[in-house]
Amino acid sequence: MTQADTINAPTAGKTEHVDVLIVGAGISGIGSAYHLQDQAPGKSYAILEKYETFGGTWHMHTYPGVRSDSDLYTFGYRFKPWTSAPIASAEEIKKYMAEVISENNIDKHIRYRHEITAASWSSRDKQWTVTVTNLAKGETFQMTANFLWMCQGYYKHSQGYTPEWPGMDQYKGRIVHPQTWPKDLDYTGKKVLVIGSGATAATLVPAMAADCEHVTILQRSPTYFIPGRNVNELADTLRQLEIDEEWIHEIVRRKVLFDGQAVTDMAFQYPDMVKDALLDGIKPLLPEGYDMKHFTPKYRPWQQRIAFVPEGDLFAGIKSGKASMVTDEIETFTATGVRTKDGTVIDADIIVTATGFHLSVLGDIPFDLDGKPLNWADTVTYRGMMFTGVPNLAWVFGYFRASWTLRVDIMGDFITRLFKHMDAKGVHSVTPQLRPEDADMPIGAWMDPDNFNPNYLMRSQHLMPKSGDKQEWKHDQNYTLEKDLLPAVNLEDGCLVYE
Repeated sequence: MTQADTINAPTAGKTEHVDVLIVGAGISGIGSAYHLQDQAPGKSYAILEKYETFGGTWHMHTYPGVRSDSDLYTFGYRFKPWTSAPIASAEEIKKYMAEVISENNIDKHIRYRHEITAASWSSRDKQWTVTVTNLAKGETFQMTANFLWMCQGYYKHSQGYTPEWPGMDQYKGRIVHPQTWPKDLDYTGKKVLVIGSGATAATLVPAMAADCEHVTILQRSPTYFIPGRNVNELADTLRQLEIDEEWIHEIVRRKVLFDGQAVTDMAFQYPDMVKDALLDGIKPLLPEGYDMKHFTPKYRPWQQRIAFVPEGDLFAGIKSGKASMVTDEIETFTATGVRTKDGTVIDADIIVTATGFHLSVLGDIPFDLDGKPLNWADTVTYRGMMFTGVPNLAWVFGYFRASWTLRVDIMGDFITRLFKHMDAKGVHSVTPQLRPEDADMPIGAWMDPDNFNPNYLMRSQHLMPKSGDKQEWKHDQNYTLEKDLLPAVNLEDGCLVYE
């Protein structure tokens, strides 16, 4: 596939118009493009991608061992069977995406190295005007679109989140963040300290441990993990029976979703039982008598994401002595490492801050409505995808407790159904609006902390749109509910205003 700096770029000085402008060529953007051209084939569209190729997270993340923490039978699209091991590397995911792009001729719609720097809605013209910079040529131009389909993810790719600790300027070694992994970093034979817990740390440590002298994980608070073999026995059995791959994909997908929802429901109803089961699952993989405080979070299971550890590789490193865990807070950095609040000194040649990322609200693009700057925190979400007072725009925001991509598929169905409904009505704009019966509805944060509370989200809740307590005005992170609810939504229930 050719990934030129520009594809089908407009002639300088002319304003190109498309029916739908998709922002981002990551897992969300490519899936949305497929559904658009499959379910609304009459719509013209373009995809603008800031980077030099497709993939989003799977292109930008280059740290050792980078892999999915969701199984690819559900993280993969419903329309494209996954045929390999459930947990996949970034390279395997990009190969899968490349096949989707090639098989469906999506590549001709993608413009790489094109960044939106502003977006303005005109009520008079019923369309968006976006200012675009061709980063390869350094040229800026404008495009117009009837609808913006925002698929740029929810965090900043350019810079990860690293807290400011005392004494960081004293440290003589190298500090790196997984999100901007240096190509020249050589950790062979080095002492490495990984600060943070969760899926990134659980991926990094096994990948680095064999080459390092030693890897220490320093975490302020533990994370729940699920170890398991990186196979799907049901899929393998169905293949032995020579079942068609499309059927295998759908059957296994449904089984994984069924099992996942059962665990989620139990985590809410019987949190102590689930907690004990999770801890019992990793004890046999650790040294005998290991202090389980390092794997016992203070929060309820599924208040934060549970990381899958394929083949238990993280625990194998600990059992072998190549990796170790410290659970404490940092008091200060030193010239040779860090000292924790309980006085533990950890020397390290390299410190990796696997401490999360910065939330990005709709790509941090400046938006305005008829010249008035748009503050997303002043809006209320419509079903976690559109926003009150904002016409002709949808943001793909996926699931935390299930695969992100599941929502790409069902939003693709919903948005294309909305397009057909608008065409049938002969209208050009659609805007979510609270109804009279919603006037006294309690309005709160995008995500209830008791429901889901990762640090990156809690740090930036004030930037996010708000949620109500009615189903129409929230995103409750429940795929099992939404997969049946969204197809049945009445598009004339008063929540959407057409013009």
